[in-house]
Amino acid sequence: MPLSNEDRDRLDAAAFRRLLRHFDENKDVQNIDLMNLAGFCRNCLGKWYKAAADDLGVDLSADAARERIYGMPYETWKELYQKPASAEQLAAMAARAND
Repeated sequence: MPLSNEDRDRLDAAAFRRLLRHFDENKDVQNIDLMNLAGFCRNCLGKWYKAAADDLGVDLSADAARERIYGMPYETWKELYQKPASAEQLAAMAARAND
């Protein structure tokens, strides 16, 4: 049986909230690692969230969108959880950019 649009939207929203919870429970996973492995990171999600708000005519700042993804202001998250990128991480990022 095909999903109704309403059910699909509810399921999409629930899965997205679970993804945010997973990121919140795994703050040790660095954005550069996410970019290197999956091609997106928390910042990408924040940009996508902001773009969705714009598409729907919802007044939302880029900072508010990013805070939704991080669960706190981005600057706070960076201070508490972001580690300096290693040479290996930077090399992997550069190699991915050249693909």
